[in-house]
Amino acid sequence: MKKKKVSQASPVRRRKSAKLWQLRLYVTDQTPRSKAAFSNLKKVCEIHLKGLYRITVIDLLKHPQLAKGDQILAVPTLVRQLPIPIRTIIGNLSDIDNVIVGLELRASAARD
Repeated sequence: MKKKKVSQASPVRRRKSAKLWQLRLYVTDQTPRSKAAFSNLKKVCEIHLKGLYRITVIDLLKHPQLAKGDQILAVPTLVRQLPIPIRTIIGNLSDIDNVIVGLELRASAARD
């Protein structure tokens, strides 16, 4: 009996077909809370979304008009733009489990 060859999609092909996660982190200047939020977000993304995410940091001291579009009331605030639906998490993102649940990363990891 001959063994059948099973072809697997290369990692590059899978990455191209996967959707890019677009995340916006609203901060005010380089405060300790802002720095912690970015560091915590980067850590979560590198573990769960390696190569499939884009973080845009928006400093509201430099661009206050951008707060209105995503209805930002506190900083730091993380807004997941894509994939939809939009999700928002307020704080320095130090509760990693809360960030994973808030961004719905567990469900995404199970699908991959």
